[in-house]
Amino acid sequence: MKKIMFCGGGSAGHVIPNIALCDQLKGSFGLCYMGTGGIESEICKSKGLPFYTFDGVKLVRGKIICNLSIPAKVHRSIKQCEDILKEVKPDLLFCKGGYASYPPAVAAAKMGIPVLTHESDISLGLANKMIAPKCRRVLTSFPSTAVKLKNGVYTGAPIRRELFGRDRIMAKRAFGVDLRPTVLVFGGGSGSKAINQCLRACISDICKKYNVLHICGRGNAVYSNLNGYKQIEYAEDMGEIYACADYAVSRCGANAAAELIALRIPTLFIPLENGASRGDQTDNANYFLKRGLCRVLHESMLTPSALGEEIDRLIADKQLKAALKENIFKRGNERIIQEILCALNEPLN
Repeated sequence: MKKIMFCGGGSAGHVIPNIALCDQLKGSFGLCYMGTGGIESEICKSKGLPFYTFDGVKLVRGKIICNLSIPAKVHRSIKQCEDILKEVKPDLLFCKGGYASYPPAVAAAKMGIPVLTHESDISLGLANKMIAPKCRRVLTSFPSTAVKLKNGVYTGAPIRRELFGRDRIMAKRAFGVDLRPTVLVFGGGSGSKAINQCLRACISDICKKYNVLHICGRGNAVYSNLNGYKQIEYAEDMGEIYACADYAVSRCGANAAAELIALRIPTLFIPLENGASRGDQTDNANYFLKRGLCRVLHESMLTPSALGEEIDRLIADKQLKAALKENIFKRGNERIIQEILCALNEPLN
């Protein structure tokens, strides 16, 4: 049985897509994961995936002094990854971006192990920019990303199977919502302070008209007995939450955006803006906005009154609902798996 080593971490956004692929590949291949001691370790261990740890090195944007020691640390990380690869002897390394992908990709390329990487955003992240020349192919969620790369291949995004086909009635019963529209509000795996504060400043008015499911992040829940307002610190089963949601307010990280569009949930995106990130969420949001598949509220315009008004507009937007109904946004899992199979069977150059 051939072995596939996965890597990618630093946030759940780099890990969950890999897990979506692992769930489909298990039983046909020996699967394992290489990463830091961060969230990827927790998720992989909960899934029973063999996990190998190395010391990750993260660039601190805008702080030159903090980054002076990076070259030495990266050299050590690559050596650790080489040792792990020698022990495991995988036939392929599959990367999902983030700083936890760079050392494994460099080590695998040096050892002649085929490397694939996947980019979820429209623009390549720093790690994927650096490892792209070392990869057989760079797989992408967006067509416009692939055409800019010599080895780019548009596949679509890997999305978990368990998000689809869930029972809406049972989900609504589980969360105790009434017959009014239910709005899901979330800001990524750890929540968003800006969205949390803004929502809570107008939640009384919103809950006069709608139910709100609020994923606020671990440790961020506050006392509330407001009717129709449900707080969740961390979602173990996003499929059940999506099934309950009629509408959503969300950051525009690539994975959340792909899931919401694929599930045809009308969404108001509040992208994390340039300065707090490299601007990838704004690019993602603009892509879907130009196609009429979402609404966007820029964080610079985010106020309690603006949020309430935009939620009203979201729920009244019949054109958006029609566009989502007609849009065919396929999961990229099968195409990605085809590329994995091709890379496993290609002769070495």
